[in-house]
Amino acid sequence: MSSAVPRPAWSEAFTPDVLTPLPGFPPLDKHGITREWAWGGSTGAGVKVAVIDSGIDADHPAIGGHISGYVSIRQDSDGLIMDSTPHRDQFGHGTACAGIIRSLAPECELFSVQVLGPTLTGSSAVFAAGVRWAIEHGMDVCNLSLGTSRREFFGVFHELTDLAYFRRLPLVCAANNVAGASYPSLYGVVLSVAAHDGTDPEQFYANPLPPVEFGAPGIDIPVPWLDDSEITVTGNSFAAPHITGHVARLLGKHPHLTVFEVKTILRALADNAVPQSTDEQSITNTSDTR
Repeated sequence: MSSAVPRPAWSEAFTPDVLTPLPGFPPLDKHGITREWAWGGSTGAGVKVAVIDSGIDADHPAIGGHISGYVSIRQDSDGLIMDSTPHRDQFGHGTACAGIIRSLAPECELFSVQVLGPTLTGSSAVFAAGVRWAIEHGMDVCNLSLGTSRREFFGVFHELTDLAYFRRLPLVCAANNVAGASYPSLYGVVLSVAAHDGTDPEQFYANPLPPVEFGAPGIDIPVPWLDDSEITVTGNSFAAPHITGHVARLLGKHPHLTVFEVKTILRALADNAVPQSTDEQSITNTSDTR
């Protein structure tokens, strides 16, 4: 190509003087990528986790008084109002999710992004504002145990989830508890999660038939709730923070991973991932020869 011809847009990233070297990975199965490699020794320290929900009660023993930041978002006739003063959980749901995350990543930095009220409802516009706040304030992973079925917000959340993806911000989204569309859990760039009936917080599965990609405990599990209490709950809402906790530990040890790398590593470590035998690897390598 003649030097007089302008380079195509976006191609500058692949010129020799700009091209960024990427760290390598072990083989993408349990013989290579292990949980010890992924998050062994990690407590999630330094990882900013936004819990976009009904708030978090910092005084609950499961939270331990450690909330790194707050924002409460509401809408009135003048538009969106954002309040960064400390708040309490208005329902219990956010504290439950935060407690699950904290149990897996005890030193992560929790940020309470309150978008749901005392009846565990809120407007889609406020929800979207909470996601945008997390993107703009440098969060490392977001837990979204909520969604909207309002079709007019399909494009809004599509734009936000793409923006998060390009900012290397994993959005961990609970699937709807009933069959039906729910945004943003159906988008390909998020980590969508539904419940399985195990109780081991370390056990999670990968689903080869999306839109729901991962399964984690969320059926009849104990969780922290209001007034320092604990209740037993069921719902995809409580499966998602298990995956968020794993992601927080992973990013605590490997902070520069992209979203698709996070997904790939979780896929390799899923409890239903079967390592290839040496013979299978040999056959695969032979068939891949060009």
